[in-house]
Amino acid sequence: MEVTGAARFLFVSGTMGLDADGTAPDGLDDQLSLIWSNIRRILAEADMTAENIVRVTSYLSDVTFVQPNQDARLHALGERRVPTTAIVVQTLKPEWLVEIEIIAAA
Repeated sequence: MEVTGAARFLFVSGTMGLDADGTAPDGLDDQLSLIWSNIRRILAEADMTAENIVRVTSYLSDVTFVQPNQDARLHALGERRVPTTAIVVQTLKPEWLVEIEIIAAA
């Protein structure tokens, strides 16, 4: 993806599916929903939206999470397609099923 004319970049890492108390729900779908909700909130604080996302990297604790993660990303971004990487890792806390980082430009 080529980014031209951007004046600001936002780098967001370590976004988990945690609620306001810092607790991760048990289910993958609930965590993915919270992650994208948290990302939208962070973007809004920077006067950006999902339209500004230019890169997504997902860290999954299990290879079986690839498809649900992809589905959640596609739902969150709508028709927008950005460079994306998904990596299966063993370094997440057991209750953290997915971690997502993004880069946004405005």
